Amino acid sequence: MSKVILYKGEIFNYGFPGHVLTKERYKLFWSKISDRSLLKNDNLILKDSKPVPIDILKLFHTEEHINFVKRKSEEGYGLLDYGDTPAFKGVFEVSLHTVGATLDAALSLLNNEADFAFNPAGGFHHATRDRSAGFCVFNDIGVTFEYLFKQKLVNKIYYVDIDAHHGDGVYYSFESDPRVYIFDIHESGYFLYPGTGFEWEKGKEEAVGTKVNVPLKPGAGDHDLLKAIDEAYEFGLKIEPDIIFMQAGTDGLAGDPITHLMYTFEGHKKAVEKIKKLAQGTCGKLVVLGGGGYNIYNLSEAWANIVEVLLG
Repeated sequence: MSKVILYKGEIFNYGFPGHVLTKERYKLFWSKISDRSLLKNDNLILKDSKPVPIDILKLFHTEEHINFVKRKSEEGYGLLDYGDTPAFKGVFEVSLHTVGATLDAALSLLNNEADFAFNPAGGFHHATRDRSAGFCVFNDIGVTFEYLFKQKLVNKIYYVDIDAHHGDGVYYSFESDPRVYIFDIHESGYFLYPGTGFEWEKGKEEAVGTKVNVPLKPGAGDHDLLKAIDEAYEFGLKIEPDIIFMQAGTDGLAGDPITHLMYTFEGHKKAVEKIKKLAQGTCGKLVVLGGGGYNIYNLSEAWANIVEVLLG
């Protein structure tokens, strides 16, 4: 069986009052993995999150954006973007933890502490370098990528995103970077926020051909997801990445209140299994991030499945 790191602690306070992204998602998930006796598995390593240092956060985010979030966090009211992401007291501090957990996950795997890691409160793929967006305060993925490159710990990263929403904050931040390979499967931007991620978007300049977008029509199900995941698997084999990240958002599951895809638990699980298999056949290192998901019963079941899959 594989060694798996699971993050907990302060990250479970990431959620917005009276909002579809609620802290209740983490309580239900923890209850689910406890009921399945997964917490008793000897190969599961539990780690408390730690905040990312500000100097590392600045590798991706502008100082102006960081200071803005800090100020709104102290005020405890208002919005961090144009309407989706409310401020609350302490949002700055808890958001540092979500980034810190994803960064620690990558570093832990590169140090061979485990084979796989899961940060349920990670995958905030809409935040850009200079603003919050779509419930995402800071972009834990972007910060982690920048740090790994700056420290010369990796040469090539493969990022697979199956959240129902296009990961625009990751895609456009690295659109011209040939070191970051992206395969993003999502509901078409013609029908869903953020209105991006079309099939003709394949990277720019030196990075043309390093990016793949697969927009799906409303009502798409397991067949569509798994066909695209097979393509993501083949794409990954050609890359030979140093580490793989998977944003495994559960908002593509049937019954999500804000999207229109129809995946089943089994389809979502098979997608994670396929990317795990890719990691085992290439770099041996996979960081899975919880991402979106607004039916918390769907989410808790799918996240528990992720832990089971990673443990093998």
